[in-house]
Amino acid sequence: MSVLTREIRLQIMLKSAELKLVDNWRFLKRMPSRASAVRELLRRGLVAEGFQQAEEGAHSKDFGLSSELTSPKKRPRVN
Repeated sequence: MSVLTREIRLQIMLKSAELKLVDNWRFLKRMPSRASAVRELLRRGLVAEGFQQAEEGAHSKDFGLSSELTSPKKRPRVN
């Protein structure tokens, strides 16, 4: 019997286009699994954004992956 090093499971729902983006990134970076790729993307995002909390009243639909890529005008610029 194996011992879990991560004890909390997080399940998310993705559109097929979002999953394809994650998988493409995963294979490009040679990540061993989707879970490890998602953990790395979360880590990178939190570091890049300074561990920002969502504003009160924000909805999960406001935080998709593929919609940001299809409408870059709405994306905030990083200096």
